[in-house]
Amino acid sequence: MSSKDETPLLDLINSPGDIRDFSLEQLCELADELRNDTIRTVSVTGGHLGASLGVVELTVALHHVFNTPEDRLIWDVGHQCYPHKILTGRRAKMKKLRQGGGISGFTKRSESEFDPFGAAHSSTSISAGLGMAVAAKLLNNQRNIISVIGDGAMTAGMAYEAMNNAGSMDSRLIVVLNDNDMSIAPPVGALNNYLSRLISSSQFRSMRHFAKNVMKRFPRRIEQAAGKIDEYARGMVTGGTLFEELGFYYVGPIDGHNLNHLIPVLKNLRDDYEPGPVLIHVVTEKGHGYEPAEKSADKYHGVSKFDVVTGKQHKTIPNAPTYTKVFAKALMAEAKDDEKVIGITAAMPGGTGLDLFGSVYGERCFDVGIAEQHAVTFAAGLATEGFKPFVAIYSTFLQRAYDQVVHDVAIQKLPVRFALDRSGYVGADGSTHCGAFDLAYMCTIPDMVVMAPSNELELMHMVATAAAYDEGPSAIRYPRGEGIGEELPEKGEVIEIGKGRVIKKGSIVAILAIGPLVQEAIKAGEELGAYGLSITIADARFAKPLDTQLLRELAANHELLMCVEEASIGGFGSHVANFLSNDGLLDSGLKFRTLTMPDAFIEQDKPESQIDLAGLSANHMVEKVLTALGRESEAQLKGIKARA
Repeated sequence: MSSKDETPLLDLINSPGDIRDFSLEQLCELADELRNDTIRTVSVTGGHLGASLGVVELTVALHHVFNTPEDRLIWDVGHQCYPHKILTGRRAKMKKLRQGGGISGFTKRSESEFDPFGAAHSSTSISAGLGMAVAAKLLNNQRNIISVIGDGAMTAGMAYEAMNNAGSMDSRLIVVLNDNDMSIAPPVGALNNYLSRLISSSQFRSMRHFAKNVMKRFPRRIEQAAGKIDEYARGMVTGGTLFEELGFYYVGPIDGHNLNHLIPVLKNLRDDYEPGPVLIHVVTEKGHGYEPAEKSADKYHGVSKFDVVTGKQHKTIPNAPTYTKVFAKALMAEAKDDEKVIGITAAMPGGTGLDLFGSVYGERCFDVGIAEQHAVTFAAGLATEGFKPFVAIYSTFLQRAYDQVVHDVAIQKLPVRFALDRSGYVGADGSTHCGAFDLAYMCTIPDMVVMAPSNELELMHMVATAAAYDEGPSAIRYPRGEGIGEELPEKGEVIEIGKGRVIKKGSIVAILAIGPLVQEAIKAGEELGAYGLSITIADARFAKPLDTQLLRELAANHELLMCVEEASIGGFGSHVANFLSNDGLLDSGLKFRTLTMPDAFIEQDKPESQIDLAGLSANHMVEKVLTALGRESEAQLKGIKARA
């Protein structure tokens, strides 16, 4: 049977407007087709499947009830947006989901008018939605604003900041809490459905609003007592007391996989013009409707290509362990010999390798939830008591806790160790997860030691070095993906702070690289040798403090010095340039060049393609060197070859 035969209703859908007149029976059938289509798509492309399967019915209900895109529908994080993309005219484009030249795996404003707010990091939807709601009020526009947020994302402080702000306003904002894990309050069947429909009705809301206004005429003590009776009576039935305290009108919990429950409640709230924000508590199951996902421990959160029938993922056999696993191995080795070593992550134990660490040292492993700011200051508190906390976190996620890194850690010179996973280009997750800025934002902080390994063996040494360094904060930034196949010891060795290493010694050109691009520099050096050039290849190891002795030697003994980094402008190369200039090392004719990420966001693609597009490959290094030495004709030929 063809895909078209399996999706007769879905084949009719070009935009959400096409389902507005669907019957409940048709909507249920559409949801089944949409779920199967999502499974087939992701089986070919890979991606975030579990979250998307969990919101199929919710997506159908929201687009059926609300007038999107005039009504604004905001998906928090974006992991769950695949059914949304399929219904909003992007079904054909899903064949290239998360691939070069294809559509993003997250919501993206430039991609569709149905994506009013782009997201790939968590906990932004309520803040953005409140901004849109206030804008609508200022414009005297009656459009609905709906923010969908998961229970995990709700743990972030930003979400509560937004709710607290929203609760003090009369703006029309509907927050849908997609509860697929914590199960804040379980559904209680038909009675609960009836009560949710009742309390979401405009009649009930209006009567309640009228009663509140009447009670304000009574003495304050009576008004307060009546308010508590209302609040706690509803809280006993619905569990919504927390949200009521924040100023939200709570409805739920509702079965998020039952359209007969969802649609009446959503219609009630669509047609209700009572002031103030509303929260709908919807209980769903991640991976719902696909047995392999339901039975999987991670509910198929992020999957590679897989067989639809069996659910078996087609994972490539690694040539070498990933940097993430090597970090976990190194950290466990340090923890074995030092009971003060602590592991901390912010809701990413699997992504950072701390799940492996925690399986052995569970009492010393802490997952603080989506709370990066807290993670950093929590680590600072541990450091004050003599512990050695390692905060394992994605490079882009640490951006959320920059104030804490500066104020709570660095100013106090506390020995908190930052393990920055996913530094540099990350492939299919695109610009939102690209660790472009860590060298720039960490190297500007006084007393911060910043390391970047060129291979997995170096990573082990740097973990050992960070564990031994108690004079202040330190950071290790390393990429996503595999190492180069270095033989690994049981434990790393401590290396001297601020000391690089020379890999190959020459006399004309010195390429000083940091991080994994050292491997590209080695390739470039071999090719430049074929041009008759004597090449020095050096691994900086440390972006801060700089190896000033090495820099002076390279500057004095070479015609050209080029710095290479897989990071933004303002990082390693900028600090080297500042040192060379202030030390007078550029006054005697030394040619100096830098290769950094371009001043642009690079979209999703294979990491090697992103490196090439950014101009950071070995070919580009060769072209840059030849041009700097005045050998433009050869550089031009090289450029043609590089782009061929």
